[in-house]
Amino acid sequence: MSLEVKQDVLCIRLEGELDHHTAEALRTEVTEMLEKKRIHHIILNLESLSFMDSSGLGVILGRYKHIKSLGGEMVVCAISPAVKRLFEMSGLFKIIRLEESEQNALATLGVA
Repeated sequence: MSLEVKQDVLCIRLEGELDHHTAEALRTEVTEMLEKKRIHHIILNLESLSFMDSSGLGVILGRYKHIKSLGGEMVVCAISPAVKRLFEMSGLFKIIRLEESEQNALATLGVA
């Protein structure tokens, strides 16, 4: 997992598995970043994420609600087919926009 701030956007790049073992670390790190920096939007790059379970969905939904409460947006990009299917089944795409690449996602949020 890597976190990078570009202007007011937090780019979260997840790798490997997001499950009950790794979800808590993600929740803690992202919450700290949102509290310390002036973040308005979150981009979730899931290109290297091979597996996600319900605790991963829970963390993502929690961060989505947090950024929404700040008036921001969460965008998912570069999603693997397995994880995309989980997003579709859980209905997350009804609330979180999907972009093809991190570059596209940054552009839609006004960060080039």
